[in-house]
Amino acid sequence: MEKKINLTRKIQLVVDSKDGDFIGEVYTKLRSWQNITFRAANFIVSHYYVQSQLKDFFYLTEDIRYKLGDQNKDENGAFITSRMNTFNRLLSQKYKGQIPIQSFASLINNLFPILNKQSAEYWSGERSVSNFKRDAPIYVPSRDIRHIKATEDGRNFRFDIFSIPFRTYFGRDFHDKRQLFEDACKGKIKLCASTIKIESKKIFLLTSFQVEQQKTAVDKNIIAEASLSLEYPVVVTIGKYKYQIGNKEEFLYRRLAIQAARLRNLKSAKYNHGGKGREKKLKNVIRLDGKEKSYVDYKLHLYSRRLIDLCIKHGAGTLLLTEQQEKEEVAKEDVFLLRNWSYYGLKQKIEYKAERLGIMIINE
Repeated sequence: MEKKINLTRKIQLVVDSKDGDFIGEVYTKLRSWQNITFRAANFIVSHYYVQSQLKDFFYLTEDIRYKLGDQNKDENGAFITSRMNTFNRLLSQKYKGQIPIQSFASLINNLFPILNKQSAEYWSGERSVSNFKRDAPIYVPSRDIRHIKATEDGRNFRFDIFSIPFRTYFGRDFHDKRQLFEDACKGKIKLCASTIKIESKKIFLLTSFQVEQQKTAVDKNIIAEASLSLEYPVVVTIGKYKYQIGNKEEFLYRRLAIQAARLRNLKSAKYNHGGKGREKKLKNVIRLDGKEKSYVDYKLHLYSRRLIDLCIKHGAGTLLLTEQQEKEEVAKEDVFLLRNWSYYGLKQKIEYKAERLGIMIINE
């Protein structure tokens, strides 16, 4: 049986309408939903934590039941319903009619496994309650992305999300996004739950597709040893071959140059002509914030892609990240490294690409 993996693609959306008033209403609605989602996620985490820690509240009266179960099914249960349904009822009571209820169901289904995984750290005091920010995404179940069809020119796709008409905008740099959407329309691959985010007045759909793992001629016994560092982003050794991917001048110096330019613009912002608001005065600072993020993201994708391509070229089915855990611990203590060496993002992209091609990752 073929192994299934999920691919996530960030796709820009535009409201499929020429009515300016309607488009404005959609943006207002989405921002309202985003605000509700962020608060709802914080409510879920807070209630989950209290439920998990109920046994440790020794200062409560003996009448308090400690078992996290449905009282109708277990006489020792503390809830009047199932534990999962407590979150549904909580959010329905607070936000019923203000946001599609399907979005809450998808939010809970995505958060619950993560919280269950982190619960041991909650109990041991190693982790505090997570805090979601105001830009939290709006969750969209796959069944609520409806009526997908290609546009007249065949370059993009139209569909409805919660009865709001949208159209994709792939632009020139569409890579495999259009093909994935086309395969989903034909039923070749499965369209999974996705999320909507609003960034800089643009709407993005983080779309998840379930695809089969690609078959590649790799051997698990052939090991590629990769070292990740700030000096040289990736150095990989496969047998007698050694490759260096990226260099300090290319990655770090360019990143520091963007940071320096941002600092100069920030210092000079107070002399900018006022009267147009804070955003106008800090326009160049905000632009450079996005420029650094885009540059780093592009480079990490490039480095990870080249590393995986080398593994495929030499048939290496196992990728060993040498001394990675030790380096990450050192980086946590060094402010400069923590700020400028995106080790976690690079490792995440390597693992993502390796999984799709059946390459096993080992963190040493």
